[in-house]
Amino acid sequence: MCRFRRRYARGGPSPCGGRGGLRRLRTARRRQARRRGRSRRGHLSRRLHRPEAPVNRVHATGPAASRPLPKRPRTRRWWLAACLSVAVVGGGSLASAETSSWIKRDSKAVPGAAAREQASPVPAAPDGGKARAEPLIKGPPAIKVPEGGDDAAYIAFDQGHFLTALRLAEKAATRGDPQAHTLIGRIYAEGAGVSRDDAIAARWYARAAELGDIEGAFSLGLMLAEGRGVEKNLELAGQMFERAALRGHALANYNLALLFLSGKGKPENPLRAAQHLTYAAEKGVPAAQYDLAALYQKGVGVQADAYQAARWLSRAADQGMVEAQFEYALVLLRGQGLNVDVPKAVSLLRAAAERGHAGAQNRLAHVLASGVRVSKDVREAAKWRLIARNGGIADPELDAMLEKLPSADLAAAERAARAWLERSSIELLQ
Repeated sequence: MCRFRRRYARGGPSPCGGRGGLRRLRTARRRQARRRGRSRRGHLSRRLHRPEAPVNRVHATGPAASRPLPKRPRTRRWWLAACLSVAVVGGGSLASAETSSWIKRDSKAVPGAAAREQASPVPAAPDGGKARAEPLIKGPPAIKVPEGGDDAAYIAFDQGHFLTALRLAEKAATRGDPQAHTLIGRIYAEGAGVSRDDAIAARWYARAAELGDIEGAFSLGLMLAEGRGVEKNLELAGQMFERAALRGHALANYNLALLFLSGKGKPENPLRAAQHLTYAAEKGVPAAQYDLAALYQKGVGVQADAYQAARWLSRAADQGMVEAQFEYALVLLRGQGLNVDVPKAVSLLRAAAERGHAGAQNRLAHVLASGVRVSKDVREAAKWRLIARNGGIADPELDAMLEKLPSADLAAAERAARAWLERSSIELLQ
């Protein structure tokens, strides 16, 4: 319609030339639209169409173009945390799908989880079937849980109101909310307020994955990889991890890399493994940083590069990964890819030794006993040697050093070692 028509409706000449001018203008616009390959009316009707249900929306590009996406992307704090329950491989060896634990979410990432759960932190899909202990420590007063809104179920879950979260999530799931399906799956996988049931959790995760939720696909991949609630199937697990990895899920990229390294669930492909590890490492996954360093050390899937290996070990060590602290300390002691830095190496060895790494304890004893580029402390070296020997590390050279120690120094080292072991045992019990 001529934009000036309303202004001139009650008389006066129209700038478009009256009714004839208006018809000519409409005809010209229709011709112009046809030259572009579509009618004006058809173009507008497609542009203004709004699907009633979010499940009809699909990803625009990529391999997942035929899969539905959720109505809204929502990032949950308790979804972003990486559960670092990884059985890392010592000595710079590569992690494999069979020997390394699959990376999962961490219940510590949920605000107030430590107060609600007196037992040890439980991952999103725990291996054990023990019921949760009643909380002994009360958290801060919780705000009232809203009955409506997109985030109501998640607020309830974060506050420990698991049954309320389940009820609200079930309502949202009936409306086709993919992430609500994932939350219900997590509630059953953890036994949060309900009896733990991996089979029910797997079904909810599967439905969430069908609706396009990447966390649902990732969680289903974990259950398929471990055979919890479903029959173990590494091929299907690889498909779920790949579906989530294609949309930027860091932990899915790491687990997918393990499959490409082992050749189980995916064809063995070190190059693809290195690519997925690099993505996860750049996103800050310590296990990926550690394993990527191993690839650079051995030249598997990438060109061997001592500097890059040291760089990624450093980043994993900075995040507190004990195995990376030990390996990076050895790199600094030997000057592999970096200049020798004994003081920093001793600091890293001490940090790993205090956290119970037997190899770091024994290596620290060697460094302190030698006194090369560091203050010599034979009594402290004896203490760490005794602790490492208690951890199963054999070292005839250091044992001979212990035999030559004066009785007073040896007795002091034994007292210090005993006190450390008692303290660490108490910490483990807690």
